[in-house]
Amino acid sequence: MADELQVTPSLVIAGVELRERFSRSSGPGGQNVNTTDSRVELSFDLARSPSIPDDLRPRLLARLSSRLVDGVLTIAASEYRSQLANRNAARERLVALLKAASAPPPPKRRPTKPSRGAKERRLQAKHHRSDLKRTRRTTTDD
Repeated sequence: MADELQVTPSLVIAGVELRERFSRSSGPGGQNVNTTDSRVELSFDLARSPSIPDDLRPRLLARLSSRLVDGVLTIAASEYRSQLANRNAARERLVALLKAASAPPPPKRRPTKPSRGAKERRLQAKHHRSDLKRTRRTTTDD
């Protein structure tokens, strides 16, 4: 396939970098499953791709490390009966995965302290609970 995938405005993957492999699929399709190669395995060499900017590559490799085998990301799609639908599903999943992994990290949390009113409410609730438990106790006066 010669068409390209646009992940983000700065990240576009050329179609020649994607490898597709087709095989027989399990699942719905009846006898059609036994005769057509509708399952798609889409592979993308993330570690050696010239499409990935050098500043983004370490972040992608770190976030997707559990899904990579020798730097290659593989996505399988077999939920549809047709090969074309499975190809599109695999490409959409690849784009979604790369988009999520390439997102910048969230800003650091600015540490805050509980307000004085929150401390007082917490202590008051503890005191109330303590009084409640104290009234439940049985006292033994001998």
